[in-house]
Amino acid sequence: MGGVEGRPAGGQLDGLLREVRRQAARGADPDLGRILGWLYRQTGSHVALVADGTGRVESATEGFPLDALPALAPLLARLSTGQLAAAATDVGALRVRCEGLGTHEPRPVLVVAGSAEPAPEEAALISHVGTALTLLRHAEGSERTWRDYQRKAGQLRFAVLQALLAGEPLLARRMTTGVVPPLLDAGRLRIHLLHCPPSERDRISRAQQDPSGYHGPDLMVHCPVFKEHLICLVADDEGDRVGERGRGQGEFLRRLVRDNPRYALGVSGAHPLNATADAYNQAAHALAAARTAPDRVASYHGRTPLDGVLARRPALDWARSLVRPLDSVPKTSVDVTRLALNMPRSAVAGLLGLSRNTVAAHLRRAGDALGRDLTDVRCRATVHLALALTGSGSGADGSAEAEGGQPPPTLDDLLATERAAVWAGTVLRPLPARHRRTLQAWIDANADARRAAHALGISRNTVRAHLRAAEAVLGLDLLTVGTGIHDAVHALHISDIHTG
Repeated sequence: MGGVEGRPAGGQLDGLLREVRRQAARGADPDLGRILGWLYRQTGSHVALVADGTGRVESATEGFPLDALPALAPLLARLSTGQLAAAATDVGALRVRCEGLGTHEPRPVLVVAGSAEPAPEEAALISHVGTALTLLRHAEGSERTWRDYQRKAGQLRFAVLQALLAGEPLLARRMTTGVVPPLLDAGRLRIHLLHCPPSERDRISRAQQDPSGYHGPDLMVHCPVFKEHLICLVADDEGDRVGERGRGQGEFLRRLVRDNPRYALGVSGAHPLNATADAYNQAAHALAAARTAPDRVASYHGRTPLDGVLARRPALDWARSLVRPLDSVPKTSVDVTRLALNMPRSAVAGLLGLSRNTVAAHLRRAGDALGRDLTDVRCRATVHLALALTGSGSGADGSAEAEGGQPPPTLDDLLATERAAVWAGTVLRPLPARHRRTLQAWIDANADARRAAHALGISRNTVRAHLRAAEAVLGLDLLTVGTGIHDAVHALHISDIHTG
């Protein structure tokens, strides 16, 4: 062998260490066959790793005498249960050496079979291989545990996001009994919506993760639908922050965008926890503007929403009358509908763990009750406005008739006011005429770019390019999350009312 008696040669150990280092660096399950094959080449003896006392072979060199294992069964059982550490025996003409690996029963057993007793240096090399296999298997177990922890932590963060988007911060707290994320003790939050390569979301999230699986006072959650989006919920307590640049992840995310040209960041205004869905919509609008901003960062400094400029009493009468039929619909369907009016159907399915067909069924149930087709963009915009005005899916607290026994006003009555006209002008005024024509045609085509292109006599790519340009000018998301279409529908309709 060329080594000191009872020790493997230094070159052999170097080769073993190189192989162990290579496998440890992979971060994957150990390649047992490669190490067993290496030992065979060094000793000339065939090798197998028997997983437990039943004789199940986990890995073996080609040519290993599997028919010898039944005779070894009693010995393997004693080694596997820790009664013996190592043993040698004969099976016919074979000299077999067995060694239990690790400390947890049932232990795997390294079995080496050859025509002769291994030399002392070979026996030492076999023991070293056994130690290397034990370490690699422990590393594999630790890696698997770490991956399981990361998966569970991500699932919990996602569940918290789901509850907050549904307006249920107390439910989010119940989900996190034991270690409640500090975010849930905050009075307000902002959504920072980061656009980045999908492959980099894990690295960014893990870099900021604390031992509890959260991100200090904040949360980072992978968007389940838009693989290039990382949803960052940043606590925004008064006195704790200076605007949106306070402690936590906000400044970290801005630095990321500054240093990575492929990144963009949209930041919502501050909202109470039960209005997380509104914060998400604002962040989506801001991200649409951020993509063309010089520093690729945009904060939502939006105009007053339409429900905030309508005459309150008449608007409530109209809205309550419209949504009253939802009293007969299961609350789950109403909740799903509310989400589906704020994000794409595929996003709702991903957030709630439902199929798209199930989401569609909930929407049909709500639409049938309302007598409206919720696949039509104008109907969706109308119902979205009514739900925003009532703040709930039910009209139970209001009458179908206005005060004085008068029927509720129509939506056109509400939109015919000067305040509504000013609001629409604020929305549309920055838009160039050709982009406005494209936007109108796209809405007329029920947000179908192909049909809009046919109506305008231009290509579908040109339609999408005009809409992307409109997003940047209006500060509304039209194509990704798509909730900006509600404002566009209402603004164009108000414009028609006042110019018709």
